[in-house]
Parts: sequence; structure tokens; C-alpha cells
Amino acid sequence: MQNKGIIKFAAIVLTLLCLYALSFTFVTNKVENDAKEFAKGDPIKEKRYLDSISNQPVYPLFNHTFQYCKQKEIPLGLDLKGGMNVTMEIELSQLVRSLANNPSDATFNQALRNAEARLATSQEGLISLFVSEYEKLSPSGKLSIFFATKENATDLKLNASNNEVKSFLDKQATSAVERSYNILRTRIDKFGVTQPNIQLQDGSNRILVELPGVTEKERVRKLLSGSAKLEFYETFDNQEIFPILQNINNILAAKLPKTATKPTLSATDSTAKAANDKPALLNAKRDTTGKDSLKSDALAKTNPLFAVLSPATFQGQDGQQSLRPGPTVGYAQELDTAKINSIFNEEDVKTLLPSNLKLLWSVKSMSADSKVFELFGIKATGANGEPALAGDVISNAREDFDQRGNPEVVMVMKSDGAREWKRITLAAAGNQQSEDDNKSIAIVLDNSVYTAPRVSGEIPNGISSISGNFTVDETKDLANILKAGKLPAPAKIVQEAIVGPSLGAAAISSGLTSAVVGLIVVLVFMMFYYNRAGTVANIAVFTNVFFLMGVLASLGAVLTLPGIAGIVLTLGMAVDANVLIYERVREELNLGKSLRLAISDGYKHAMPSILDSQVTTLITGIILYVFGSGPIQGFATTLIIGIVTSLFSAILISRLIFEWMLKKEMPIKFGNPWSNHTFKNANYNFVGKRKIFYAISGLFITLGIISIIVRGFSLGVDFKGGRTYVVKFEKSVNTEEVRDALNTAFGVATEVKTFGSDDQIRLTTPYMIDNQADNADQLVETKLKEGLAKISSNKSNIESSQKVGPTIANDIKISAIYAVGLSILAIALYIFVRFRKWSYSAGALVALVHDVLLVLSFFSLFNGILPFSLDIDQAFIAAILTVIGYSINDTVVVFDRIREFLGQHHAKTDKMSVVINDAINSTLSRTVITALTVIFVLAVLFLFGGEVIRGFSFALLIGVIFGTYSSICVASPVVVDFIKDDKEGKN
Repeated sequence: MQNKGIIKFAAIVLTLLCLYALSFTFVTNKVENDAKEFAKGDPIKEKRYLDSISNQPVYPLFNHTFQYCKQKEIPLGLDLKGGMNVTMEIELSQLVRSLANNPSDATFNQALRNAEARLATSQEGLISLFVSEYEKLSPSGKLSIFFATKENATDLKLNASNNEVKSFLDKQATSAVERSYNILRTRIDKFGVTQPNIQLQDGSNRILVELPGVTEKERVRKLLSGSAKLEFYETFDNQEIFPILQNINNILAAKLPKTATKPTLSATDSTAKAANDKPALLNAKRDTTGKDSLKSDALAKTNPLFAVLSPATFQGQDGQQSLRPGPTVGYAQELDTAKINSIFNEEDVKTLLPSNLKLLWSVKSMSADSKVFELFGIKATGANGEPALAGDVISNAREDFDQRGNPEVVMVMKSDGAREWKRITLAAAGNQQSEDDNKSIAIVLDNSVYTAPRVSGEIPNGISSISGNFTVDETKDLANILKAGKLPAPAKIVQEAIVGPSLGAAAISSGLTSAVVGLIVVLVFMMFYYNRAGTVANIAVFTNVFFLMGVLASLGAVLTLPGIAGIVLTLGMAVDANVLIYERVREELNLGKSLRLAISDGYKHAMPSILDSQVTTLITGIILYVFGSGPIQGFATTLIIGIVTSLFSAILISRLIFEWMLKKEMPIKFGNPWSNHTFKNANYNFVGKRKIFYAISGLFITLGIISIIVRGFSLGVDFKGGRTYVVKFEKSVNTEEVRDALNTAFGVATEVKTFGSDDQIRLTTPYMIDNQADNADQLVETKLKEGLAKISSNKSNIESSQKVGPTIANDIKISAIYAVGLSILAIALYIFVRFRKWSYSAGALVALVHDVLLVLSFFSLFNGILPFSLDIDQAFIAAILTVIGYSINDTVVVFDRIREFLGQHHAKTDKMSVVINDAINSTLSRTVITALTVIFVLAVLFLFGGEVIRGFSFALLIGVIFGTYSSICVASPVVVDFIKDDKEGKN
């Protein structure tokens, strides 16, 4: 074996990296267990404990903080941890209307309505559909007359073509989605969710939001669906607000027991000047001097407010503490902000606050590694506390660089806003000759201060620059925030999934059980069948699992229940390479070669088949990742990484072990007396009986197609749209009784099925799925509870829910069709390139289509007959693609052997059917053994993996059986029918 040193070095480096990546999970688990022991069941005390050590080093040697370790641990998906998964869709139709200033033109509005109607069944975006529909209704019409407004003059001219208008709208749509993404990200950060995940879905107007552990679903819906509120406020200076805070502190102290001493905190007037200000510009003042301090019990007794809210002070040149100039009036730890808010909401405290004073927190902490937030003194106007200016006056905002090359944001206002802006900035600038007299204007989004730049002079033309200690990314974010108030593009929830904590805990239990049992099954079988070589394969399997988990952790991949299924499936498929090698080694030993030479030749001759089979599986994994979403992407990620780590472990690690054993002259056996002769000298006439196999497959597929036409499928909610709920009852329940009650409550047909046990059901309803009202979800849930209440003396609890809108359901269906079709064509193309003959590609194509049709037929024929769900959903598509990968894996191994046999000298005188039949029989042992290991593992998944993935694991199980059958009885015999031998002709 060459390059052993490099392989050993790579194995050591990979091991260390995986250990490091996995260590964060162990560290955070230890800290969280310590917090649980400290809190003794008190969740608030536990959270305070974790918050208190958030920035403390907890990782040995490297001194990583707990917050850093938490970001690096393996995150659990919602199906394991519980929580909420939401897909937001930006309403581009509203954006289009707004960009055109809501015209009353009949043709314009009809075109937009037509585009919205077509969107439900089209893969084109709304902008393309709108332009197309407008041109149909008005062939000579010019869209520029609607969109070439004064505000858009720099981007669009009045004589612009419709294609130019389309490009403009596409750009604005992309910008609107990005703005919404930034707003949602900011809101979620303020929500306080641990390890939230928010992603822009490339090429669409959708945003995926995952909130682990969240149970307040109504609060989340309001948080995500609410329109962004951007406002500009004048501000108070810290020196104006400090006496008020001091007075509040004194009153609170007076309420304490008389043993407490009177507060003595004071501050001198400030003469400090803000540095780095830029004349005639609106300059952002970024303070980074706020310090987090430990508050002792004594301080809390003497200064109740200032124990949690640190006044904004600094140390002057004379060494005295002075009040810091500007609108920042204090600093507080994140965990103390709620307490401070409650203090300000006390009735006797409210009377001390001026009616035009708002105390608002900064939207972000002062630094990435701190949880200290700034409190700002905001000056409201009018009786209802209105802002000085609303955000809708902005016509544009962009990131830029000032004359010194520093990042800044340029903000442009509409004409009416510019006039008011001139007045506001003139008042804020005060005496422009004195920087001490300059005040700030706060930019407030959703009642949180994004920034409060100081005004250095009057801004007469509505064009302002905001500069300061910004990074380029921060200027992009701020520009997006400012543009959020420019054009309304509401976001609506089109898909939603809620998983309760108990269902998540059950998923973890079932997932771990299936993983452990699956691992044991594979290990025992390999030792039982391959003797000591089986032990080497088992070491490779353990190594593979370790590397797989380490790589997942290093990539930050979310571990989901389908992801665990992918790991379990990888265990079964991981031994495939070892089986190929071992069967080839046994062949070499039967030829009389020495053990060392047989091992060397076995690895060499098995390599082409191993690489071909893994590449084809990799193709399906990549396609699954591209077209899938959420948990399906988790499964695809696991599958892809598992292929790579399996190859490294099975080929390189196992080879190193054999080399070491040979060097130590240890006995190596590749089987037991009984297993050495399994399938030896097999001579089944698969090719000769191919027409029988064709007839059997054809009959089953024909029956399936008839069933599909007559009975159809049981489509999952993500394919047909609607709402699905999993409901747990106190005792067993009759599904017919539940169905009748819910049909009455909803007024539409409701699908009700047992889900795992007699006391748990899953129901699906289309009720109000097209209703876009903010309270639609709540109304549906109210109706659901009304219906469930009619189930006599049987209390129930909603464990999880899922909502999929019609548009997204159609997109999922189309993506699924593309994914399956593209994977089949991609694999057929790979086979053609690899084997250089169209007959092999045609055989693979026929076999793959055969497998897909067989599985579809089975799911239609036996739907409602088998005692578990046979829904066609995203998980089913994942199973189909995995089956395609597995089936071609088997087929390629046989094809490789056919090509090898056809290249041998004696094959030139033999009939084509005989050569191919011999090739099939020579790989029969490998095909059956690999199929058995995978079937064993899938059986474990089916039995112990839980109800959530039962249909998924069953589809895989059926697919693997059909895939093994097609590799032997369909794919290779079809090659015979496509190849024309010079002597024999078509057989």
C-alpha cells in the first residue's frame, strides 16, 4: 500500500478536528447540567445561571466562553427539540402596487390579478407573470408610465422598455426580500431564542425561520407577520434624564426596609466633547465604553435602579466621573432589561417620567461578545407620543464610503419629508458653532433604537449621510433598515410547523434507539458472516460514524430525525464498500493467491465498482439537497457526508488495519466455513428468465397505474396544502368519532388517522387555508378544540401542527417531480459517460423508472390497507431518491463486472447472454449481502424509529427490495436486449 504515511497523517488530523468539533457539545451539556443542578427545577434561576456565565471561559485549554461553545455545538432540529418552523413569503404584489403608487388603471390591476392567479400553478415568479399578463392585455402598453416616478428617476426613465421595467422590479423585489430578512432577523434576535435559524431561500421571495424551543406560537406569528415600523425621533440629552433616573432610584430606595442607607450616587456636569465628528453631516456616534459591572446585594439595597441600570458616565481628565453627553442614559445586561422595564411601568414611577419621554433599548448589544444594551432617552411629539418623522418619507438609502474611505450610509428623502427633515435637523443642530449643543436623532425600528447619530448641522435637501464606526456589513444592514420604511411589502406565513416538547423528546428516544439497534445489527452480522475481517469492517463503521458526526458538528449542520435516519442508513450502506472488497478478496483467494496478494488485488479490483456506485449515490444526495428543504436537507446532508466518510473509512482505514495485521502476522479470515460457500458457483439463469421478470414487473406496475388513476394517493399536507395536527388523548379514541366531530366543527371533510398508538391521531383539514387574515390560524385552532371537546370524557392535547399554503404546496410538488426526473437523467448520463455505451445507460434508465413506478404502485395499492400512513410527501420523495441512489449503486456493480467479463478473451467466443448471466451470478453474493445489511437496518428504523418517519422508512424498505430485484432481474437483462452481438444478433 502506497502513501501510508500521508493516510495516517490525514486520519490523525481528521480525528483531532472531529474531536474538537464534537467537544463543544460535551462542554455545553456539562454546563447546562450544572445549571440544572444549581436551579433545582427553577427555569428562571437556571436561565440566570447560564446568562451569568455566558461570557465566562468554560472550555478547558482554549478558554472558549459558554456563548461561543453554544454556537458551536451540534444543534437539534425542531422535530427533536420542539419549537416552531415558519416559511414567510413576501407579498410582491403589494410591492408592485406601491412602486407604481397604487394606480387605479384597470389594465394594470387586471394584469396583477391574473399574475397572482397564475402564480399558484406556475414556476415563474410574480414579476415575470405580471409583465407577461400586462403585455397580453395591452400589447403596445408601456409599464414605465406607472413606475418611472420622481422617486425612481435615478433607476428608471420614462421611455424605458418593459424589459427594463421588469429588471427594475426584479431588483426591487430582491431588495424587499433582503430588507424583510434583516427585519425578521433583528426581531428574532430580540425574541431571545436559543440558536435560531433564519435563511433566505435562494431564487425565491421566501424566508425560512426556525425557532427551537418556542411554545408561544401566537406571539411568534404576530412578531413575524407585523409590518415594520420605522420612525425618526428627537432625543433628550443624558444630562436632562439623569436627575429623573436618580429621583426614581431614591423613591425605590425609600420603599426598602429602613435598614437601607440613602443613595449617594451623583454626577458632575459634563464638558466632554464627542470625537471624530464630521461637519455638515449626520454622524453616527458609536459608544463602546459602557461597562458591565457586578451588582452586589449592598448596591441593590441602596440603589435599586442603578444596581441594574448603570448610568452613562465616563472618567474625565480630572479623574472625576461625569455624565456622558448624548442620548444614551444607561447600560444594562440583557437579563436585567425586563426588570428595568417593569420598574418604569410602575404607577408611582410613571408619574415621574415626562409625558414626551420614551425610554427605548438599543436593537443590538454593544459588542458581539457582550450582552450589554444601551437605554436611550427618546423625545416624542404630540399627545400620543408620535415620532418627529415616519419612515415612509425615505425614497432611497444605500451604503457608501465617505471622503476618507470610511463606510457610511446615504439616505435620500422625498420632497415632503425633506422639508420636515430640514426643520428637525436645524433644531437638533442647535448652535452649529458648538459641538456640545448638537443633539442626536434616533432611528427607531419596531420600538428599538437602531442607531442615534448626532446632527452637526442643518440638512436642507433631504440627502443625509450617516457615518461612524461602521463596518461594510453594518452599513448594508442599516441601508436595508432605512429602506424598510420606504415601500410596504408585507410578509405572510405560507408554511408553518409546530412541534411540542413531548413529541420532540419521543423523537429523540426513538431516534437514538433505532441508531443503537441498527449499529448492533450491522456489527453482529459483519462479525458473523466475515469472521475477523468483519471485525475490521466494524472498526471502519465506528470510525465512519465518528467522522460523520465530527464533520456534521464542524459544519454546524442541524441534526433532525431524518438526519438520524440518514446516519442509521449510512451504517447499512457503509459496509457496502467493505463487502465489495471482501467478496473480491475471497475470489482472489480461491484463485490460489497468497493472503497479502489477495488483499492487495481485492482492493485494486473492487475500486472501480466502489467509486462508480458511490458517485451515483452522491448525485442523488446532491439533487435531494438542492430540491429539498428543512429536515429533508438534513437527511441529504447526512447522506452526502456519509458517502465521503464511508469511502475514507472502508477503503483507507480498513486497509491500514489489514497492513498492520499482516505485519504482525496475525491470522486473517474473510469468512466462516458455512459463509465461505454462500453463493459460490451460483449459476441462476436470470437472463434466460428475463421475460418472466418483465411480465411480473409489468403486471404489478399496470395494477398500480390503474390504482393511481382510480384511487389516487394519500397526499401529505405539504403536497396538497392545508393544516395537519397531531393530537394526543388521555385514552384510546375512535377515529370515526373524531372525524365526525371535526367534520361538523369545520364544515369540510377532515382526514383522521391513528398516529403511532390508539390514543394519538393525526388529522388534516383544508379549512380556511386560503384565508390570509392575521387571526386565521387562531380561528382554525379554536374550531379544532371545539370539535375535540365533543369527544366524550376524553381530554386531548395538540402535540404538533403544520400549515402549508396552496402556492408553496404546488412548488413542493413541482420541485419533487424535477428532483426525481433530474436524478434519473443525471445518473443515466453518468452511466453513459462512464461505460461509453448507450445500452448500459438505457438499462440503468429502465431500471430506475421501473423502481420508481413499483414504489408508487405499492403506495397506491396498499394505501388504507396497511395499518400505518402511506402518504406521498417530501419525506417520500427523499425515500424515492435514496432508493434511486441505492438501486443504481447495485446496478453499477453488476455493470462493472459485465464490462470486465466482456473484456476477457474467452468472452469473445461466448454468447452475450451467457457472459452477462455469469457476471450477474459472480456479484450475487455482494448484492444479497449488501441488501441484507441495509434491509436489517431499515427494518430497525421502521420498528423503532418512531411514527414520524415510519412511512419514510417503509418507503425505503420497499424501495431497497425492489431496487435489489431490478439490479439483478431487470437492469442487466435489459442490457442484453439492447446490445447486438455480431455473431448472435439480438438475443
